[in-house]
Amino acid sequence: MEILATYDLTKSYRATAEICGVSHNTVRAFIKDRDEGREPGQTRRTSTKAEPFIEQIEAWVKTSQGKIRGDIVHERLVPLGYTGSVRTTRTAVAKAKAAYQEAEGTRPHRPWTPEPGLWLQYDFGDGPVIDGAKTVLFCAWLAFSRFRIVFVMRDRKGPNVFSALDRAFRLIGGVPTYVLTDNEKLVTIEHVAGLPVRNPQAVAFSKHYSTVIHTCQPADPATKGGVEKTVHLAKADMVPTDANLLPAYENFAQVEAACEAFMEKVNNRVHSVTLEIPTQMLENSERATLHRVPDEPFALALGHGRVVPANTPMVDFEKARYSVPYRLMGQSVWVRHTGSDEIVIVHVGTEGPKEVARHQVTRPGVPSVHDEHFPPRPAGSLEREPKAKNNADMAFLDIGEGAKLWLKEATAAGVGKIREKMAAAVEIAKLLGATSVDHGLGAAAVHHRFKHEDLLSIIETNRIPGYLAETRMVTDPNQILAQGTGAWAGFGTTDDDETDTIQEQSDAN
Repeated sequence: MEILATYDLTKSYRATAEICGVSHNTVRAFIKDRDEGREPGQTRRTSTKAEPFIEQIEAWVKTSQGKIRGDIVHERLVPLGYTGSVRTTRTAVAKAKAAYQEAEGTRPHRPWTPEPGLWLQYDFGDGPVIDGAKTVLFCAWLAFSRFRIVFVMRDRKGPNVFSALDRAFRLIGGVPTYVLTDNEKLVTIEHVAGLPVRNPQAVAFSKHYSTVIHTCQPADPATKGGVEKTVHLAKADMVPTDANLLPAYENFAQVEAACEAFMEKVNNRVHSVTLEIPTQMLENSERATLHRVPDEPFALALGHGRVVPANTPMVDFEKARYSVPYRLMGQSVWVRHTGSDEIVIVHVGTEGPKEVARHQVTRPGVPSVHDEHFPPRPAGSLEREPKAKNNADMAFLDIGEGAKLWLKEATAAGVGKIREKMAAAVEIAKLLGATSVDHGLGAAAVHHRFKHEDLLSIIETNRIPGYLAETRMVTDPNQILAQGTGAWAGFGTTDDDETDTIQEQSDAN
């Protein structure tokens, strides 16, 4: 409108073009459209080189149902004597496609009202990268209640997919009548006369769970739009991108926790279509119509069964040994190859199959062990602590940490007549007090003085004020170094008050 108004004032194509910042040819075209009663901007230049081939181009567009590419049309036109450029061809093809779409109309989508317990759709999305390895998001959607399920997997191989489906069935509390997915090799081997040929493993899986696996039309994701939306939401909320500013995941467990949080969020809020909460719809209306989940999962998907010994969390597979979490001792697990150099171990719990361990393939005699599969390591033979076995032992150890250190050092040094020296220390403690004797024993242990007279000598020396620098007594065994030499190096020193107390006790005795 500015161009038309400016031209009415200037009556010049070039002056109008300069004022409005457009080409004078554009001004001329707008004025021509207005003068001929058309909406301004409708006039378009047409290629004289493409005009003789318009009918052929329209035929190819119709045959391809509006999907043929402009470069393909150009390659076919050149042998027919076409001399136009690729850009001219693309313009002609775009006009032909627009005309075809207008003639054929857009694809109508009939509203679908699913019945409870009939349909479960599943698909996959690219998950976050963990330690340089990609993951896969398994996404499922229960059509009636709009209940969404998201699990993370290492890959899309058959065992993982079947395990995820079993886990999904147990999560929703039943098996639907139909399962809908894409035409992957796991489900469809090929198409013959337009009919899908099912993978025997998929057929066996269907029989085990008393369900029927259907596949949508090839290259037609609209037939399972519900799960496509689930994949879109899961990737937007869970996969770190510049759009959501999510931090990178450090391990697989963090992604699993993110899946749990996502399901908790989307399944407990009001759905925009049903205006109900999916979890409540599943519980109140759909779960009763689902079929029972078999007690045992589909064994073909899980691998070879093994029983974890009751005393060690290790399983044997192909003459090699692999660790599992120690909480699974005495329980059954499933072991399989992933098709690479990895071993996957799966445990079937109340929530269905779940991967519990993954190892690199090892050779016989060299077990593959993960430290996190074992409980905190107990004190070994090099870290033994003295334990009282009788009243004499208890009386000596009750003196204090110095007594314990003395006993550890004396036994390690092979000192003779240890029990007699322990009994003597107990008697001295009754006379001089446990504190001074404990300090003396600690100092004797540090300096390896284990003779009968050494303990009394050290105690008498320590009673001299200011003989040694003041230090603190370490009573926490965890703070004592190996053999206690560093922590007890200054034992036996006392401040003036403590010296006075010891002197008063000695005088009283």
